Amino acid sequence: MNRIFITDLRLETRIGVYEWEQHLAQPLLVNLEFELPSAKAFTSDRLEDALDYTAVVKRLKTLAADHTHKLMERFAEAIADVLCREFGAPWASVRVAKLAPMAGVKQIGVAIERGATRR
Repeated sequence: MNRIFITDLRLETRIGVYEWEQHLAQPLLVNLEFELPSAKAFTSDRLEDALDYTAVVKRLKTLAADHTHKLMERFAEAIADVLCREFGAPWASVRVAKLAPMAGVKQIGVAIERGATRR
């Protein structure tokens, strides 16, 4: 299996169940790992055969800017959906964490996997 990983991607978005959270952008830390839809780039060395991770990051920044969900669970699901549907990833692992969400807590987050892994 061939995968791309993106580690410690910081996104700003309005997220949370409390009224004040829905009006204030908060930083989220996102970690991704997803399977490539094709292995062609490993032999061709051509960008057009690869999955453009720059495009993935740009798309996720747009998603965060337009995000309207209250729960991190729903935001993680939206990210997995983008990776699988828009970028053709057969499998995706997504971790989303709020940074310093309350006194004494460094991070609180969710982790999901979607799709099927091939062994």
